[in-house]
Amino acid sequence: MIDSSTNPAERHTVDRIGWLRAAVLGANDGIVSTASLIVGVAAAASDKAPILIAGVAGLVAGAMSMAAGEYVSVSSQADTEAADLERERIELATQPEAELNELTAIYAGRGLPEELARQVAVALTAADAMGSHARDELGLADMHRARPIQAALTSAGTFTVGAGLPLIAAFVLPLASLMQGVSIASLLFLMLLGGVGAKAGGAPVLKGILRVTFWGVAAMLATYLIGKMFGTSVA
Repeated sequence: MIDSSTNPAERHTVDRIGWLRAAVLGANDGIVSTASLIVGVAAAASDKAPILIAGVAGLVAGAMSMAAGEYVSVSSQADTEAADLERERIELATQPEAELNELTAIYAGRGLPEELARQVAVALTAADAMGSHARDELGLADMHRARPIQAALTSAGTFTVGAGLPLIAAFVLPLASLMQGVSIASLLFLMLLGGVGAKAGGAPVLKGILRVTFWGVAAMLATYLIGKMFGTSVA
């Protein structure tokens, strides 16, 4: 008998993959793209108004783009999953023996003796044939199923929050120190995001921080150089 006091229930983070991926992607993109846009415009502008306008426009356009992109891409995944499941339903109805043999071969391939694999396949088919084939043949688990609306709303919401951080910094900082202030604040936000995202996903925190910080620096540096180049040309 398992003693629950000495063997507490295991806690896994894999069930967070769907929303965590969309959340980290949205927030990271919001910070990086908006901060980079602000820094690029600030490098070429001599007034604060166009910088803020560009930042707000980037926030709105980015949030809508994230929502649309996530919804379309995850909907395509959901359509593929639905098509595979429907095909499996038809095969289970028209070729039950072949499907049972297929399930038996899967379990045998994972190391079960042939006779035991057959018994397991028969038992699982009797309990939930569709669920067994979806999980073991197609690799589709409920926690990993595509959820287009959840992905779209999560990405759009977290993008808006992420984009709002450098935008607020740009609003409160004077023009003279705007570029430096937004860059530093955005890198701090990215480091915090990388750490929180890694912690929520059970990954190494330092690795998550370094990963997002590197790409944040690269993006802001690239847009700064472009803004500086075009700003000088216009002047």
